[in-house]
Amino acid sequence: MKYIFWDFNGTVLDDAKLCYDILNEMLIEENRPTVTFEEYLMIFDFPVENYYAKVYDLEKTSFKELAHRFIERYMPRSLDLNLHEGVIEAVNQAKEKGYQNILLSASEETNLLIQLKHYGIDHHFDWILGTSNVYAKSKIDVALKFMNENHIDRKSCYMIGDTLHDAEVANALGIKIIIYTKGHQHPSRLTQYSNINHFNELLGKI
Repeated sequence: MKYIFWDFNGTVLDDAKLCYDILNEMLIEENRPTVTFEEYLMIFDFPVENYYAKVYDLEKTSFKELAHRFIERYMPRSLDLNLHEGVIEAVNQAKEKGYQNILLSASEETNLLIQLKHYGIDHHFDWILGTSNVYAKSKIDVALKFMNENHIDRKSCYMIGDTLHDAEVANALGIKIIIYTKGHQHPSRLTQYSNINHFNELLGKI
């Protein structure tokens, strides 16, 4: 059996601009300098706490408080976005090519399911794997547990994501990575990995 692990935020859902907008709203409230979208793409990172430390004073306002404040704004507004062009077609083409599609997200699982059902795409994935909290830490443990429980052959797997963290996840899992360049990180940061600029390019790489 062949498997593709799909990241959600920035890969399936086009939410980078929303995350950027909320970041600046929250920076203004904290009397911190705002950033341009280009700067956001250059500083965004995982774990999210490390990225927050670049723009907030975490001594003044804790990461946990900021994370909850962010998700309260993000969740309702995330239901008014678009999916990236061609992504669901690519998921279905992968299935036709014999792949099982696994959605793997650092998002808290209940929030993730709300989004997937809202966009009517939950049925396109054979498995949906989220995390147990809103702090957006690593997806590695979640994926490793799944792979070990299902005795998955790593040689037949891909990870599709939009960040360097997705590459770290793929490396930790021992699977191949393909990075989509229109998500949360600037394309100049992603050049060392196999890239796609549109999902119609994916089929030729798997």
